[in-house]
Amino acid sequence: MSEQELTTSELKQVRLDKLSELRESGIDPFGSRFERDCQAGIIHADFDNLEGTTVKIAGRIMSKRRHGKAGFANLQDLSGDIQLYFRKDDLAEGQYELFKKLDLGDILGVEGTVFRTQKGEISVHVHDFAFLSKSLNPLPEKWHGLKDVELRYRQRYVDLIVNPSVRQVFIKRSQIIKELRNYLDERGFLEVETPMMQPIPGGATARPFITHHNALDMKLYLRVAPELYLKRLLVGGLEKVYEINRNFRNEGISTKHNPEFTMLELYHAFADFQVMMDLTEDLISSVALKVNGSMQAEFEGRLLDFAPPWPRVTMLDAIAEHTGVDFRTIKSDQAARKAAEGLGLEVNPEGSRGDIINDVFEEFVEDKLIQPTFIYGHPVEVSPLAKRNSDDPQFTDRFELFIMQREIANAFSELNDPLDQRQRFLKQVERREGGDPEAHMMDEDYLNALEYGMPPAGGLGIGIDRLVMLMTNSPSIRDVILFPTLRKRD
Repeated sequence: MSEQELTTSELKQVRLDKLSELRESGIDPFGSRFERDCQAGIIHADFDNLEGTTVKIAGRIMSKRRHGKAGFANLQDLSGDIQLYFRKDDLAEGQYELFKKLDLGDILGVEGTVFRTQKGEISVHVHDFAFLSKSLNPLPEKWHGLKDVELRYRQRYVDLIVNPSVRQVFIKRSQIIKELRNYLDERGFLEVETPMMQPIPGGATARPFITHHNALDMKLYLRVAPELYLKRLLVGGLEKVYEINRNFRNEGISTKHNPEFTMLELYHAFADFQVMMDLTEDLISSVALKVNGSMQAEFEGRLLDFAPPWPRVTMLDAIAEHTGVDFRTIKSDQAARKAAEGLGLEVNPEGSRGDIINDVFEEFVEDKLIQPTFIYGHPVEVSPLAKRNSDDPQFTDRFELFIMQREIANAFSELNDPLDQRQRFLKQVERREGGDPEAHMMDEDYLNALEYGMPPAGGLGIGIDRLVMLMTNSPSIRDVILFPTLRKRD
């Protein structure tokens, strides 16, 4: 056992001994209901009106110091922290001795008078207090100095206790989602819920998680996207729908990827990808202004500007700008592969022109896109659910929004031709049979729905976690997911 482990073990034993002493003296270390009527942040904000009044507050003890027959402690609740002043002569018999035995992390209910100390510190002069929960594990003294940075994610409950800035990130995350809902609700969108377990995963090219339903004796998949179910609702006459919920993709983990993540998907009948582009721009800039009070936000040392309008660039023009290769003049698959190899890109010898264009974009353009930028006009090969462009059917009416080298949103004019959709699915099935585990499966029920007639529509998906990262200056997706997926520790 290391010295640090021994020290922690000894500290915990001291606390267990105190726990026994409390119980022996008739004090419940894990109290019950406490009716507080104020919070630390409110006392600071409204001190002029609260000075001299009696308040009841509750929270966790984060620091403590004694000076003879008096002592101070800092109590922390969700709103902030407040200094507590304990004076032996002003407490009931035995309570000052109880104060001396308090440990950092203990949760108290406190009643006292609001005042300002001689040094100007807004405080509560404690008249009475009660144990609400005894902390048995000592809090880390230097949380930021821990060598194992993953411990913050593994023990998020401790991270939230000792790092107020972390709590603020998740409070802001909640505000962002609330404002997204408000924006859509005010514009007549209906929030719906679609299956999380699906017999056929669809709506995105991704490898799914597989499970089994025992009673039905059938294989089910955690959804990779809600898209095909939401578009079934368009068929049914729900003209403007959205869902904010989890997607699951059995892929690698990085600072940008977590296997379980939150998406906003919405569909608007009688609209198209241009309407979705306008909506995306207005939605994100409006949320940024409401949540941050500004359309500018700092992220990893760069100042992002969400103020519209945002650049709108075709994929082919973006490639030409950053590589000098104009794929409009390259018509065959073989010539496309040769052009990509000339850029130093290793390509699939069977890759089509559309696949190559997408590969070149991902390799040479994505990391150049810092400020909010719409890239539109994706090849049909990588857009199996998007409507073809009427002027050039080798491309689709689709866009992706990039900010800080990250794809934040994906949208398109929805393919509502069931015959074309069947052919696209068949191409995906060929890819799947050729060894691509992320390709779409055939979904006969979805095709059946399209055959009843789906109105022309625009659809949009926004990655909530990545959006929160940008608006909270959080460099890793793990910083904005309360309990991210982590490798099992031995």
